[in-house]
Amino acid sequence: MYQEFFGLHELPFGITPDTSFFFAFSSYQEALNTLLVAARTGEGFIKITGEVGTGKTLLCRKFMASLGGDFVTAYIPNPYLEPRTLLLAVAEDLRIHLAPGIDQHHLLKALTLGLLNFARDGKRVLLCLDEVQAMPLETMEALRLLTNLETEKRKLLQIVLFGQPELDDKLDQESVRQLKQRITFHYRLGALRRDELDSYVAHRLAMAGNRGAQLFSRAALSQLHRASGGVPRLVNILAHKALLLTYGEGRGQAEKKHVRAAIADTPAAKQTRWWW
Repeated sequence: MYQEFFGLHELPFGITPDTSFFFAFSSYQEALNTLLVAARTGEGFIKITGEVGTGKTLLCRKFMASLGGDFVTAYIPNPYLEPRTLLLAVAEDLRIHLAPGIDQHHLLKALTLGLLNFARDGKRVLLCLDEVQAMPLETMEALRLLTNLETEKRKLLQIVLFGQPELDDKLDQESVRQLKQRITFHYRLGALRRDELDSYVAHRLAMAGNRGAQLFSRAALSQLHRASGGVPRLVNILAHKALLLTYGEGRGQAEKKHVRAAIADTPAAKQTRWWW
């Protein structure tokens, strides 16, 4: 690849949610602050929504990494599960021992006992669920029932929902109205502003080993923002392709033409008619 050519030690624009590349632009920082404040209250559900590619999974991982030692966390990346399977997945992630072939009654009992043990040890238990817009309604109801578990002081389990905007439509359905009423904190992730994109690109390059070289021209960055709409995943895809093309030409800086070529090769990017 082009790392050595540009003086980098790793690829700067990967699309995997690597928290070492986390960049606290305005929307991310506000969402992270909301999550940390809400976690400390210990009440109800927390909901974070955002369009595809806005970095919900990266935010989730950064949030869990930012919690103190008094928190125990569980993470379910794919909640398209029936209620019982979800409960089993939660117990497994929290390392709560279950007997083989356990029935529903004893499963709930074991979960309750495990959560009580965490509470006695002074631990708060927080469950993060990603892609919740895909969760079946009956599983959502099972989640709500889980949050009924509490001591006289506080809930035994707090739940954070991460999902696409379709999650809001699902929560408007009558069958899950009680869950919707329990959402005490929520935030909608936005995209990078034009001024933030420059800092975002520079940050990722610096984390990958760049020592100040301007690898993108101003025109290239402007084109990158227009085509991506400020969506971080699209920014990463287009920037990576633009650097590949720049490397292929043996040049030291990506220009507008390289970003245009990357756009033409990326169906999700905003295609623009070029007037010469």
